[in-house]
Amino acid sequence: MALFAMLLGLTTVQAQKASWIWYPGDFDIYMSNVMQNRRTERGSFFPPFWKMDSHYVLVDFHKEFNLAKPEEVKLYVEGTYNVKIDGQAQLGFPKSITVPAGKHKLSLKVYGQDKVPAIFVQGTTVFSDESWLTTFEDKEWIDASGKTSDKSGTTFVNAGTWHLADPLTPPSQFKLPVLPINATKIERQGKGFVADFGKETFGFVKLHALKGKGKVMIYYGESKEEALSTDKCETLDLLSVDLNKKKDSVMVLSKAFRYVNCQFEDGVSADSVSMLYEYSPVSERGSFTSSDPELNKIYEVAKYTFHLNTREFFIDGIKRDRWVWSGDAYQSYLMNYYSFFDAATVKRTLLAQRGKDPVTAHINTIMDYSFYWFLGIYDYYKFTGDQQFVQEVYPRMKSLMNYIDNRRNKNGLLEWMPGDWIFIDWADKLSKDGEVSFEQLLYARSLETMALCAKLANQQSDAKLYDGLAKALRQKIFALYWNPAKQALVHSRINGKQTENVTRYANMFGIFFDYFTPEQKLAVKKNVLLNDKINKITTPYMRFYELEALCAMGEQDYVLKEMKSYWGGMLKLGATSFWEEYNPDKKGTEHLAMYGRPFGKSLCHAWGASPIYLLGKYYLGVKPLTAGYGTYVVNPVLGGLEWMEGTVPTPNGDIKVTCSKTQIKVKADVGTGKLTFSSKTQPTLNGVLLPVKKGNYEVKIEKGKEYLISYQAL
Repeated sequence: MALFAMLLGLTTVQAQKASWIWYPGDFDIYMSNVMQNRRTERGSFFPPFWKMDSHYVLVDFHKEFNLAKPEEVKLYVEGTYNVKIDGQAQLGFPKSITVPAGKHKLSLKVYGQDKVPAIFVQGTTVFSDESWLTTFEDKEWIDASGKTSDKSGTTFVNAGTWHLADPLTPPSQFKLPVLPINATKIERQGKGFVADFGKETFGFVKLHALKGKGKVMIYYGESKEEALSTDKCETLDLLSVDLNKKKDSVMVLSKAFRYVNCQFEDGVSADSVSMLYEYSPVSERGSFTSSDPELNKIYEVAKYTFHLNTREFFIDGIKRDRWVWSGDAYQSYLMNYYSFFDAATVKRTLLAQRGKDPVTAHINTIMDYSFYWFLGIYDYYKFTGDQQFVQEVYPRMKSLMNYIDNRRNKNGLLEWMPGDWIFIDWADKLSKDGEVSFEQLLYARSLETMALCAKLANQQSDAKLYDGLAKALRQKIFALYWNPAKQALVHSRINGKQTENVTRYANMFGIFFDYFTPEQKLAVKKNVLLNDKINKITTPYMRFYELEALCAMGEQDYVLKEMKSYWGGMLKLGATSFWEEYNPDKKGTEHLAMYGRPFGKSLCHAWGASPIYLLGKYYLGVKPLTAGYGTYVVNPVLGGLEWMEGTVPTPNGDIKVTCSKTQIKVKADVGTGKLTFSSKTQPTLNGVLLPVKKGNYEVKIEKGKEYLISYQAL
């Protein structure tokens, strides 16, 4: 397991300095293509319906070294290649070379059509890593941070890597690790058996002692009803076997399931079935436990749900679609920062989603999903402090924003155009017509994000431009969509006029985007968020944002009840992972249906795991104030709990918080923080107490020191 963690770049201690390198973003795109084209439905190939980019097929790598003595260097390459020292080609396809003493430039140029051009250079001081420069021979002068150009105009960037440290396992052979798991129960059924693995899981089914000549039918089910429905289950395997001797057989493609229904033609048999559980070897750094056993169960199931959907990339659901959807991934990033804090998978997913220029459509063809991509980049910087990534990806941010800007209508707003999909949410009778306010809010936030990232990329003129566009659009949104009578943003405008419809979407985003005045926030909370006459949200996807908006307004007591009702409702129905959609009004097998199919719903969906984020940010109360937790705040809110404790991971250590009604304890491994809290009585502590205003206090938190505060919760 440690080996695979190293391969994924999940540990800072490398077994060796060298790693496989490639043109940045290329392997991310390649591997996402491989992963997303594994999807099947009832044995048929089911590919994505958006444009898929490819890697550059000819790539040059080089680096200069100054050696005290000659050095023998081994070369491993994926693709056809040549090698040059100081511009002089070496004969043939050398597996090793000797670099002379002194200052020299080592270059490898690699061609690969079916695989990403990649190299692994291994010497004592000469080795491949992300400090190497690489180019696809674009020969353009590009003035962007993170890029350099030589006299010919060729643009060079730092190489990309996943820290794959085994020279004998090239990138094209990358696989996630597996673990053998036995079924918890196997019972006879028809001409075979049904295996129950006890909970939702993911991996490769393995038939033991398979023998005979004929067909084997394997029907997968997230529920037992689905596995038994041989004509309606979403996924299956049909095998033709001709085996004289007993042999174990592992299925080629991984699947999601809890139940597996294995049926055999006469003359074919197998002794039993097990599985190879496939997983991403991330570290479980975040934690949460409390005085409420049901909430603790919700947290643990959310964490398991999220882990199942954390693969080579953050995907939507393990049964379907197993694709890299930007809206789903954006929520996964936020959950990740409060659980695994796996920065590498965030970067891989962002690069895979964006693909290459030119831009010809929105990400996943969805307007809102392009905007979530922008937001994900700045959040990544805020939580990790990785400015270099922002600088490297900024040109792709700019080209996507140019595409969006060119699709504005005569009013300077965005509306549906041919090729677009305005998604927002899975909801009945949700209008997407006209100029939808929700899309304009996301557009404004994305322009603000562009301004911030332009500054980080040292593009000051861009920063000024985007800041001006964002401010102008925000003013326009409130001029056009705010309805004084309804005290809320209306859902849309059609033919230049406000519609009467008020929905939760734009209003709740406006709260945690901090776009409303204090008076408007209170009005929106009353007239929209706490108003049962406004259409309710039935997907965990948008419940995520609805509950965040309420938490941002101090409604943790209410949100705790909602989490217990909504996610607890799924647990009461036997859920072992959280679903794509949950409507408490549905009964029985109605909960399994979606998209007009009896088992179309995903019972393990990443966006169902949002309690991870809510509990870390709004109950433990930990969030960065400056990039990478250079400074941060801890503002614990019990929200009706008797006590709680947990850990929030950061790039350089953890922040541990324990809180009851009479005591708060905080210890942090990083930065400089501040603890804020309220108390009925004068607190006592082993630190400096700063009264902010009556009943509110602040304590400065220094790295490595434990703080213990006695107080009386309001």
